[in-house]
Amino acid sequence: MFKWPRRDAVVGAAEKWAAALVERDAAVVRVGYIGSYARGDWGVGSDLDVIVILSDTSTPPLERQRHYYPDDLPVHADVWVYTQLEWNRVADDSPGLFHRLCKEWRDLSAHEPRA
Repeated sequence: MFKWPRRDAVVGAAEKWAAALVERDAAVVRVGYIGSYARGDWGVGSDLDVIVILSDTSTPPLERQRHYYPDDLPVHADVWVYTQLEWNRVADDSPGLFHRLCKEWRDLSAHEPRA
């Protein structure tokens, strides 16, 4: 019988990964997840949709995705890595999308943003 990891195992692994990421990378402002795991309608085959927000970076977006990919999760992850400025642009350019992302957002980084 094929078994898919339980939600608490997936989110727990993501929280552990995010805590280590925040600890080792001063550019990380916030980490969260959206999508089916955030809404509670995940199932067999669901991936974890992760968003990482950085204070700033000169690294191109595709390289960021590879650099910040969470290797230790029990499921595949889709990772989007934004700078704070890019994240703010999403709010300005696509307010409907931004509202949906904020509504679904579940924090993985339980820390105050760095000043």
